[in-house]
Amino acid sequence: MQNKFKKTVLVTGGLGFIGSNLIIKLLKLNYKVINIDAILYPSIKKKFLHEKNQYVFHKVNIKNYKKIKKIIFENNPSIIFHLAAESHVDRSISNPSQFIQSNILGTYNLLECTREFLKKNKSHFLKFIHISTDEVYGSISGDYKFKESSKYFPNSPYSASKASSDHLVYAWHKTFNMPIIITHCANNYGPYQFPEKLIPLTINKAINLKKIPIYGNGKNIRNWIYVEDHVDALIALSNKGVIGNTYNIGAEKILTNIQLVKKICALLDNKISNKYKYKKLIKFVKDRPGHDFKYDIDSTKIKKEINWSPNISIDKGLDITINWYLNNQKWLDKISKKLKLNYK
Repeated sequence: MQNKFKKTVLVTGGLGFIGSNLIIKLLKLNYKVINIDAILYPSIKKKFLHEKNQYVFHKVNIKNYKKIKKIIFENNPSIIFHLAAESHVDRSISNPSQFIQSNILGTYNLLECTREFLKKNKSHFLKFIHISTDEVYGSISGDYKFKESSKYFPNSPYSASKASSDHLVYAWHKTFNMPIIITHCANNYGPYQFPEKLIPLTINKAINLKKIPIYGNGKNIRNWIYVEDHVDALIALSNKGVIGNTYNIGAEKILTNIQLVKKICALLDNKISNKYKYKKLIKFVKDRPGHDFKYDIDSTKIKKEINWSPNISIDKGLDITINWYLNNQKWLDKISKKLKLNYK
């Protein structure tokens, strides 16, 4: 009997912000999805709409070698999207051990389990897509943009752990012929993002009339990409990306943190009240250690090779995102009460 699904895909960290959006899109495109997630504090505990047998969830930490190997061998995936990672910079400063364990040792486990599977199934075609970050490149100045050939200069425990995992993935490709692709993406945003990150934190603080914290002078610069654009790029790369290659994924717009926060405040002024000016809530706070000044990313390679470009402008993306948080304040309040939140 012919398989009714396009492909079987394994996603690690599929209850995370990017992972959950990726799974939603994969299910719509008729892929069978195996989701592995440890269900840690930022996990999005929601049910996916799917046909019977199209979606399977395993509560497993990628540090558990035996269980990960069993899942891979039982499901014969054609694509592995590796997103499971500790990702919040502030938390990496206060507790770097978790980042070493998850991002480095967890990636090693996944690579070795996949290698064992491919050794036993030599004719099986598989792509291992390792999702990383532009932060591995460190900080830049002027008009320079990160290119795939840029050297690594990670400045936080988080970015150092992701750089380490990148090196492992590439080494397994060169040494063991692992069919990998590595991606480096700009800052993501959109609905369901955990409210320790800058955009949802700003929205949350503003609608509750709390001070909006901005590190330093607010002039740190970031490239922002709407999460659905990132997801589309990952799926396109799984189909057309060249094995052994690295691809940078970014949007067209860069903003300073203070520009971004003021833009959000102005949108909230129009959506909630024309009288109150939310930018009055902005408060500059002590800068965090090792705070990179600027990230910007050159996406020329992915645009040329697979004809991908971002579709959602920062203005449209922020409008969608703010509307979502305004319509889901119960979810936002529940998460915020559980944890003392900072932002990336």
